[in-house]
Amino acid sequence: MAWLPQRHPRDSRRTSHGGLVAVTHDVPPQLDELVSTAHRIREAIESVIEGKGDAVRLTLTVLLAEGHLLIEDVPGVGKTMLAKALARSIDCPVRRVQFTPDLLPSDITGVSAYNQQTREFEFKPGPVFANIVVGDEINRASPKTQSALLECMEEHQVTVDGKTYGLDMPFMVIATQNPIEMEGTYPLPEAQRDRFTARIAMGYPEPTAELEMLDVHGGNSPLDKLQPVATTAEVRALIEAVRGVYVSQPVKKYAIDLVVATRHSPDLRLGASPRSTLQLVRAARAHAALSGRDYVIPDDLQDLAIPVLAHRLLPSIEAQGQRRLPEQVVTDLIRRVPVPETRGR
Repeated sequence: MAWLPQRHPRDSRRTSHGGLVAVTHDVPPQLDELVSTAHRIREAIESVIEGKGDAVRLTLTVLLAEGHLLIEDVPGVGKTMLAKALARSIDCPVRRVQFTPDLLPSDITGVSAYNQQTREFEFKPGPVFANIVVGDEINRASPKTQSALLECMEEHQVTVDGKTYGLDMPFMVIATQNPIEMEGTYPLPEAQRDRFTARIAMGYPEPTAELEMLDVHGGNSPLDKLQPVATTAEVRALIEAVRGVYVSQPVKKYAIDLVVATRHSPDLRLGASPRSTLQLVRAARAHAALSGRDYVIPDDLQDLAIPVLAHRLLPSIEAQGQRRLPEQVVTDLIRRVPVPETRGR
């Protein structure tokens, strides 16, 4: 789909394709650098994860959108491997938390401990004080422990014993979870799911990719050889560049229309929140930047609508009876919600 954004000071020339007018922008140098750095990170991850290019791209999109990623699938398909591969590709502090039923909130946020020598309480930071936090099997912990992540994911800070501690940027939580029908799992509450920018499912690999996996992973794990290809400072610069990606008013309105449509769908008893609108636009900025564009088009929103919106939605009883998944509802809404008309001057 070709789409013409409103005229912007960065517009440089216009070309015609298939009867539709498209605007070509002068791409800022920092976006060229972003694409180059993101390509290095993607190649590093794909040296470990075979045949999952879409999942890797979405993971990078969430990182550059300053969001958090929920990876949901059955055990053994590479959920934790993807999270650890991203973490090792960036030279930054990384902490991993294995969620279990007996895990306490203080095991995540940290705790104030009494120092016998100084006779004062000292704060011992928990694993959330890292740039990338890998939460393995998050839905095996109790809802009380899961809620320990709510403040840090939304406000990038942690409050312990009445004192607030800020978290360094970038800060990203990559959590894996098993399907809720599996033994020993707790469903994530709505407030927790809403904090995740996107949810993806790894799926089983293609036979060719699985054969290659046997060759690559047959001896030592490729994670052992994975070296950082980007620094924390580079990732911060890339996030700053993504913030400058242009979003026109019609595209913003289109994002709102998609989200509002979920709130009025008869197939849903809980639609998407205003937070989801913000995160959809943020993710669309990153998606556009990774495509080498410094402006967002409706295609970016459509490509991200299912991973960004579906996990926040609750189907109605009738939709559950008809086995209509939220992903199917979002797909129908994308077809029904009018796309902004092409226009220009």
